[in-house]
Amino acid sequence: MNIEYKINEPVSTDQFIDLLKTSTLGERRPVEDRQCLEGMLLNSNLIVSAWHNDQLVGIARSITDFHYACYLSDLAVSLEQQKSGIGKQLQILTQAQLGPRCKLILIAAPAANEYYEHIGFNNSPRCWVLERDSNIGSL
Repeated sequence: MNIEYKINEPVSTDQFIDLLKTSTLGERRPVEDRQCLEGMLLNSNLIVSAWHNDQLVGIARSITDFHYACYLSDLAVSLEQQKSGIGKQLQILTQAQLGPRCKLILIAAPAANEYYEHIGFNNSPRCWVLERDSNIGSL
């Protein structure tokens, strides 16, 4: 299969929604909230995408300063394309855009922990999350 990878190629909200729905990531993203998804795309400063013909089949969406930290917010590959190396290549190309000291950081779904360890990520217990409906210092 011929897969073309692109850096910061425009991705429409509809293409993003379709990919999220055809990957396991759709279960953990607000696919019903178009405005949120539009904002996610518009405010990302590094998007690496995988295309089969004109169809989006994979995406690595990141927010980064390119020098110290890159948060890989979304890594999605359509179910029919999974286990073909697309996800790994998206991460390789993402890392290639970063400076030599820049760390690639992500939060993995529980089922993906073994995958990330297998390709070289180290697990870190230092992540904290404040849900939007919680207020700092309210407890």
